[in-house]
Amino acid sequence: MPFAPTTAIGALIEHALAPVRAVGAELEDAAAGLASGTPDAADRYDRVLAEAERVGLWSIDARRDEVLDGLGVGSLPGERTLAEVSGGQRSRLALAALLLERPDFVLLDEPTNHLDDEAAEYLHRELTGWRGPVVFASHDRAFLDETATDLLDLDPSRGGTTRYGAASGGAYTGYLAEKAAERARWEEQFEREQDELKQLEHSVAVTARAVAPDRAIRDNNKMGYDRHGARVQAQVSRRVRNARARLDELSKHAVRKPPAPLQFTGLPAREAGRRVLGPDNPDTVILVREATVDGRIRMAQLQLTATERLLVTGANGAGKSTLLGMLAGTIEPARGTVMRARGLRVALLEQDVRFADPSDTPRSIYESRLGERRAEATPLVSLGLIAPRDLDHPVGSLSVGQQRRLALALIIGRPPHVFLLDEPTNHLSLQLASDLEDALGAYPGAVVVASHDRWLRRRWSGRLLHLVAGVPSS
Repeated sequence: MPFAPTTAIGALIEHALAPVRAVGAELEDAAAGLASGTPDAADRYDRVLAEAERVGLWSIDARRDEVLDGLGVGSLPGERTLAEVSGGQRSRLALAALLLERPDFVLLDEPTNHLDDEAAEYLHRELTGWRGPVVFASHDRAFLDETATDLLDLDPSRGGTTRYGAASGGAYTGYLAEKAAERARWEEQFEREQDELKQLEHSVAVTARAVAPDRAIRDNNKMGYDRHGARVQAQVSRRVRNARARLDELSKHAVRKPPAPLQFTGLPAREAGRRVLGPDNPDTVILVREATVDGRIRMAQLQLTATERLLVTGANGAGKSTLLGMLAGTIEPARGTVMRARGLRVALLEQDVRFADPSDTPRSIYESRLGERRAEATPLVSLGLIAPRDLDHPVGSLSVGQQRRLALALIIGRPPHVFLLDEPTNHLSLQLASDLEDALGAYPGAVVVASHDRWLRRRWSGRLLHLVAGVPSS
């Protein structure tokens, strides 16, 4: 926000309401002019009164309280400064200020980041009732499904950017059906064109020339051969030219191969169940007992099986990331134990990805982490997560989303027995988020996901663990 960290919350909100307050002041001045008989005072008063009604002058304080409460920041003291609140609260305050300004045209970038379910539902109601156009960029699939009337998809397709509107119902559910149908058409066209390319290549190389194969000329047929040979050779040349022209055209304009769906390789299904704690826990790969991280989490007991599917939910600060760190071994409990099966590979896709050397490249990081042999067997570019043009760019120059996809590639290249994912759909494209969820469903090892993604949560079929202030809630 364009405010100093020392700005008070109350001052921020009043700045957003300043245009409405100005209308109130002008109305008072117009009323005074009307009482004193100033020329044209009646016309001015009527005009300002209409503007006051339009901007909701008399309900502005109630509107302020409604917006702040709806976005979950109504309880923050007005004298508290921006420096004294969390990043998520600052994002909510910025959104509240924008809504209170009542712009004619709204542009929002990931508006539901840092919003809980209630705040996201409130924003949905605000935007669906907005009097002007609203354009927002979002990876929140539930919000898209509930709020969007049209979708502009920037993911790769046959024709580039695609707009989905009335034909697909506008909502994300309709978009998914249309996207799947378009994918099928893309694959069909690709296969058809590849078959034609093969036939044309064969025609140019062999078939066309076979019209007049080499053969000896009989003495009594020299005149006939001379007469008909030229026509045959012309026919051969014409066919070769036509085939070559079509081959050149199709080679230039053929649709590119559709990107392959995300898949996990390298972890045989039979291996997933071998890493267990022992005969007392025949199907357990991780066992947590009375583990505590002071001020963050307290877990009496948690067992993970070799093929576990566990979704961890809870509000921001509930301890989801701490639990995943404890399972991964990156956070040690102050008390209690976390036991892992011998030889167990555990990998964590963290919410905030950081690479030690920003000058390193995705290619060198991938080869260094996986080893030369494994990196050759499963090339980074084959995973479809990093574009070929970015393989040798400094990782520090990549976007947050690109760096997170690289972190995901490092795990996919050598899949673990236990895969931990912290808010896995953050910073991923809609298609990649859906592909990841589908791939996790068939994952041969254990999967633990911490997420506030409503779309993912509604479709989860595994076990649930809800945390409240670091403690499991029944």
